[in-house]
Amino acid sequence: MTPKSASAQSSAPAPAYKRVMLKMSGEVLMGEKGFGLDPDTVARVAQDIKDVVSMGVEVCVVVGAGNIFRGVSGAAQGMDRTTADYMGMLGIVINALALQNALEHIDTPSRVLSAIRMDSICEPYIRRRAMRHMEKGRVVVFAAGTGNPYFTTDTAAALRASEMDCEAIFKGTKVDGVYTADPMKDPTATRFDRISYIDVLTKDLKVMDATAISLARENHIPIVVFCIREKGNFAKIIRHEGAFTIVEEK
Repeated sequence: MTPKSASAQSSAPAPAYKRVMLKMSGEVLMGEKGFGLDPDTVARVAQDIKDVVSMGVEVCVVVGAGNIFRGVSGAAQGMDRTTADYMGMLGIVINALALQNALEHIDTPSRVLSAIRMDSICEPYIRRRAMRHMEKGRVVVFAAGTGNPYFTTDTAAALRASEMDCEAIFKGTKVDGVYTADPMKDPTATRFDRISYIDVLTKDLKVMDATAISLARENHIPIVVFCIREKGNFAKIIRHEGAFTIVEEK
């Protein structure tokens, strides 16, 4: 039983990357709920991250706050945009702490580093400190976005991935890649295996916002779009197995 298991493990493809950024929306953490956090979903995502870390891959994470508060919708209801965005950053911290707690419960060391100082609950973002945590095998969860209003968590993910020298950004979504149209609405939509940064922008495919795409392009960081709602899919995709789309230069 043991030799067979070891043989199967050794035959598994090696991970295609050594250091990656995982970007996911806050909606991922609410599972089937209408808002908030679903403990089972948070635990499942944490296990998916642990599976990748156990492969020897260094992982950092940026999560949104759409399950708690979305700045743009707040502004649309008459709230000052800057105030709304800062409230959104606080929502990100809540999600980051929830994810850290789930990781620690399965013996996966992690650190939350916030762009806005909150020394009582997490560490301030310092690039060298974050790098050191990752080198030691800790999962680093970046909180509070960039610390500035008017910038999305997509941009925060591309920025931190650039600063951390990540080899790829893994964008976890509800679908298994980038499609010609929304596959939830258009049954004729087809998935791209690969697509260029420029095509994503010109076709307005909504993979990430334009600033994030430009940052990734300038720093030569491919964006791997995959379905994060499937258990164990993060580990599969990091070995280039299963369905996904890579956004890169032609």
